[in-house]
Amino acid sequence: MSDDTYLFYQSRNPRPFLDHGDGIYLIDETGKRYIDGSSGAMVSNIGHSNPRVLAKIKAQMDKATFGYRLHFRTHPSEDLAAKTVAMTPEGLDRVFFVSGGSEAVESAVKLARQYALTQGQETRYKVISRFPSYHGCTFGALDLTGYDPLREPFAPMLEGMPKIDAPATYLDRDNLSEEDRGLKYANLLRDKILEEGAENVLAFVMEPVGGASTGALVAPDSYYGRIREICDEFGVLLIYDEVMTGAGRTGKFLAAEHWGITPDIVAMSKGFGAGYAPLGAVVAQARLVEPVLDAGGFLHGFTYAGNPLACSAGLAVLEEMEDQGLIDNAARMGEVLMGELRALMERYPFIGDVRGKGLLTAFEFVADRNTMEPLDPSLNAYDRLVELAYERGLIIYSRRTRGGTAGDHFLIAPPLIITPDQIAEMMVILRDALDAFALETGLPVGKAAA
Repeated sequence: MSDDTYLFYQSRNPRPFLDHGDGIYLIDETGKRYIDGSSGAMVSNIGHSNPRVLAKIKAQMDKATFGYRLHFRTHPSEDLAAKTVAMTPEGLDRVFFVSGGSEAVESAVKLARQYALTQGQETRYKVISRFPSYHGCTFGALDLTGYDPLREPFAPMLEGMPKIDAPATYLDRDNLSEEDRGLKYANLLRDKILEEGAENVLAFVMEPVGGASTGALVAPDSYYGRIREICDEFGVLLIYDEVMTGAGRTGKFLAAEHWGITPDIVAMSKGFGAGYAPLGAVVAQARLVEPVLDAGGFLHGFTYAGNPLACSAGLAVLEEMEDQGLIDNAARMGEVLMGELRALMERYPFIGDVRGKGLLTAFEFVADRNTMEPLDPSLNAYDRLVELAYERGLIIYSRRTRGGTAGDHFLIAPPLIITPDQIAEMMVILRDALDAFALETGLPVGKAAA
């Protein structure tokens, strides 16, 4: 494989050329097959090369690939908006389309700010988020992100939005119940609002299930309702970043549904277009949108917002989810996958935690389960295991767990079409990669996983 290229991305890490995709598999030009155990970057929710989705995209291509939203309404965008509202909790009934997750988060925050201005709340501009967290790489979204390696180079160019600790209760060594821990972490938001001045706080943004920065972190159930209460108490808008969790990934269309929460604004992308087109959405309550439109309009937009080709792809994706029952399958297969991952802890003492919801799951390496001390960062475990798995034909996704500077977690998030037999196939490769990693590093291996 030649390394000659004019492209550059994050790093020098040559990969083979992709030839085609088929369901949960990707095949390179040499014919080697890989299980897409992370759905790319948690994107390909309905699998690769779905023929019915491709046919619907082709049908739209034959009609029109672009119609600017200021010049025309299009049936794909209108139909996708209606379908999205029908699939989200009651009250989320206005949709604004974008091309990706960072755009969705930026749009959500801008909508919140413009709504505040219509209410005479000019001082409200601060958006509280969590550390660690990930909300995107554009400047506004990056300022909300709590991940040091991505944020620190640009810190002088950022406002410096306030943060509270993410609810990583699995690291706590106290005598509190999980319910009380959830309330403890939620009340950090109340403290921060008072510290910043309630009149200055616009919104709180959170991932209902953690993404790349916290590895499928799920808070105690008590956390979610208390956060909603605190936001309501101070008139702070609650924004759910469901870029990764939305579109069925966790076993509900939105992860918010697991806790009966209706956010004020939701940001979606990734699985919403499922890799068939660049697509995302902001879904908001009409009580926020209508005053903004009445005041002269939403002062924001992107060239490809509501693109008919992208929206036709998104509509086909959502229809396929319904027709195949993929959201329910994500819930069922998530239980199977979590059982398999928990079994790994019997064989590999350096796996300290397994967590997630639906088919957004992760496991974390530690040096000591009792203290949850992370592995020595010099091992580069988060990178090395990914490479060992890739060599064996399994794609997984990793990040540093503790703010980006230490800790190692691995996201396992296969397409929602996965079957029990395919999960078993995936686990054979993963165990082989873990054995190889343990051999390389001298880490202990115990009895075989059940």
